[in-house]
Amino acid sequence: MHIEPPREEWLNRRLKLQQMMKSQGLSGCLVTQNVGIYYYTGSMQTGYLFVPAVEESTYYVRRSVARALSESNVKVAELGSFRNFGRQLEADYPELFGATVSEGSLPSSFSSVPLIGTDLDVMPTQLYFRLTEAVPQAKLTDASGLLRQARSVKTPYEIARIERAAEAVAQALDVGCERLHEGMTELELMATIERELRSHGHIGLMRMRGYNQEIMTGVVAAGDAAAEPTYFDGPTGGRGLSPAAPQSASLRPIGRNEPILIDIGCCIDGYVIDQTRTAVIGELSPELRAAYETAEAIIRRAEQELKPGAIPEQIYAEALMMAEAAGLSSNFMGYGRDQVKFLGHGIGLEIDEWPVLAKGFRDPLEAGMTIAVEPKFTFPGVGVVGIENTYVITETGCRALTVSPEGIYSKQHS
Repeated sequence: MHIEPPREEWLNRRLKLQQMMKSQGLSGCLVTQNVGIYYYTGSMQTGYLFVPAVEESTYYVRRSVARALSESNVKVAELGSFRNFGRQLEADYPELFGATVSEGSLPSSFSSVPLIGTDLDVMPTQLYFRLTEAVPQAKLTDASGLLRQARSVKTPYEIARIERAAEAVAQALDVGCERLHEGMTELELMATIERELRSHGHIGLMRMRGYNQEIMTGVVAAGDAAAEPTYFDGPTGGRGLSPAAPQSASLRPIGRNEPILIDIGCCIDGYVIDQTRTAVIGELSPELRAAYETAEAIIRRAEQELKPGAIPEQIYAEALMMAEAAGLSSNFMGYGRDQVKFLGHGIGLEIDEWPVLAKGFRDPLEAGMTIAVEPKFTFPGVGVVGIENTYVITETGCRALTVSPEGIYSKQHS
């Protein structure tokens, strides 16, 4: 069941963004991506959200204006001809987009030509060129980092949505493991899990920000199929159904004594959980079981480090050292040239949010951040084992949002 957040939730998000814009000398921010528009308005209709640094925001909508009017928590205006967008902004914000800037209307760091941040990391180049032509009064600059940072700390409402998704995943995993049997195809197991997820409110997709990155409900793959590399920027890919969908479940039957990777998510009210468990019909080899135990040791160590003030790249570096000490460096987070260079990632409205537990991420963790930690080991021709939990950073440490029991899900009889 959809739960509407408190009305002040939307206002506080925009106020936070405005404070961040002022600190970076931005006159305003133009949000063009659907997820960003929803985050600040509560609606996801085709259009553009303009958030000025010191005034009321406006959601310029092309379609559907009627629905935006019923959903949006900010002022809605029908978007006229795109080529006249600049004139529309000038009429609504004359202090910013007019010929001159009213003295004292903006902080002294702002120039007479408004510097407008926008989400260039996801904006098509064609749209960028059209915007520069339509709004010649402003200078567009990249604010994608600012926008991602603004969303990295979650509110109690957002955390509650992720927790609800975690409960749905736990129930779906139980159903999937109960019905798991030898000879069942990966696709059949995925379909069983997905049906259960949908019955609990999963919207059927999980959004990603990365260019050309797509994700289904997750990866369900067994044995050598799970270890097949693919384009997806994650430690596992899966064989998939064809080269047109080269990831996740295939039509391969699941056999005995082979690792079954169940890396699944769920999206409720836009918010996602990410979770991985390892299963087997029969028993895993000593080598695979030892690798799985190393994955659990890494996640236990990460739990100790996930707290306010911790540096993400240091948590990743420690995981690398633990994998090396176990003699599993070449298998950690993929194999060979297909290894990925992170241990975990922020999660919320998108799978690939900030912060990332990876080299180069040096901003300290803050209370309210939600992070999926996923140590996994890939063995070509054999399979993948690992674990993934999603956590929220608290004032004193971290708390798991994932509720599924840990350990290898072993089924002796199919």
